[in-house]
Amino acid sequence: MIELQKVHKVFNAATVNEVELFRDFDLHIPRGQFVSVVGSNGSGKTTLLNLISGTISADAGKILLDGADITALPEYKRARRIGRVFQDPSVGTVPDMTITENLSLAENKGKPYFLRLAVSGSAKNRYRELVASLGLGLESRMDVPVGLLSGGQRQALSLIMSTLTPVDLLLLDEHTAALDPKTADLIMELTNRIIREKSITALMVTHNLRYAVEYGDRLLMMHEGKTVLDQADEAKKAISIQNLLSIFNEISIECGN
Repeated sequence: MIELQKVHKVFNAATVNEVELFRDFDLHIPRGQFVSVVGSNGSGKTTLLNLISGTISADAGKILLDGADITALPEYKRARRIGRVFQDPSVGTVPDMTITENLSLAENKGKPYFLRLAVSGSAKNRYRELVASLGLGLESRMDVPVGLLSGGQRQALSLIMSTLTPVDLLLLDEHTAALDPKTADLIMELTNRIIREKSITALMVTHNLRYAVEYGDRLLMMHEGKTVLDQADEAKKAISIQNLLSIFNEISIECGN
């Protein structure tokens, strides 16, 4: 479904700060798989998402989506098929627009814009039902600017918006990290429900080892641009938080920490 072939990425090339993060990096994620990605800072987790989304370009190698080469495709064109939710709840929404307006904007992503009337009554009803399914009581606040919502409410809305139109891939970039533990748990349950109900292929970067263990079909651990652990299905279910901590400790010792 999504495949990286021999991807190479260097930052600050030909300077004293040159860092080669990926060299001949390969990754294949089949359709419908929910993958959790963990690793220390600088391991390449977010860079991986940026390469897939087109935020940064690969220096060499190929990135394929459903067999089509998207390596040279700009980010805005990839966004038609790839949804993304960021760590900062404010990134995925427009604060001065209402919930209804944000959802309308998301639903018309990639479509040409013409002069038209405001959001139709049928669309408003559909959005209200969609928001009601979150269980957060936002269906009574559809005309409230999104900037007045809590971080958890905005992140829940970002999840809905990122999957409002059919997407082939959902990228989750530490999307619970800025939330309190209770709200983070709620967002993770919502994330899992949306992914399962819509059969979306998903790649979730997280620092929360419990979420990495409890959610998803496959777990990757990265270190310095390499995959040091890759377990799926039954093997993934057997992994514990203690297992992951042990690997982190081994890596830390090898790095002299």
